[in-house]
Amino acid sequence: MVQGVFYRQSTREKAYELNLKGTVRNCEDDTVEIIATGNKEQLDKLIAWCREGPPRAKVTNVTVQELSLQSFYNFSIIRY
Repeated sequence: MVQGVFYRQSTREKAYELNLKGTVRNCEDDTVEIIATGNKEQLDKLIAWCREGPPRAKVTNVTVQELSLQSFYNFSIIRY
């Protein structure tokens, strides 16, 4: 469950810190989807952070998948 722990906002802040571009969004099944572009070191740091998340988060699983390159202007939160 990611509700109420500011996971998306915290992810965006971490992505800005790492100079990454991409998106973060909550999915219907209460998981979070993050698409990020950057170099390997930047992405590895984001993945490591995702395994912990913000202070009140309880992360049980992180799945990493390589996608075809996408272009983003910044790192944004997608809200529905």
